[in-house]
Amino acid sequence: MARKRVTHESEQGDVDMTPMLDIVFILLIFFIVTTSFVKEEGILVNRPDANKTTSNNGPVIMINIDETGNVRFNNKLVDIERIPARIENFLATHDTNSAVVLPHFNTSYDKVVQVLDQIKLFDHLTISIAK
Repeated sequence: MARKRVTHESEQGDVDMTPMLDIVFILLIFFIVTTSFVKEEGILVNRPDANKTTSNNGPVIMINIDETGNVRFNNKLVDIERIPARIENFLATHDTNSAVVLPHFNTSYDKVVQVLDQIKLFDHLTISIAK
């Protein structure tokens, strides 16, 4: 007795997509929860208007950075770590609230940021970056 295999062409296999959608949503939630939203700290630079003229004739803290990375505080060679001490000495004898950083065109951004970080320790100083 031979049995005939009965095939129905009208029956088609459907794939249930619900478990796959569940996995996608679980992965999405996992990545949203594990992503850390960190606010990057930066330096706010206020560029002065070209039309405004300042009549501040007082002493100014001038910091030059040359192309080799040497830092000069009021035309005297100084290490970056010693800048806060130099600023404190300068502020003890002079009444000023402004500091100007003059980097060379080929100076690395890392050196400029290191110098700005040292000046930023003094909240009352207005930092300007010259060309």
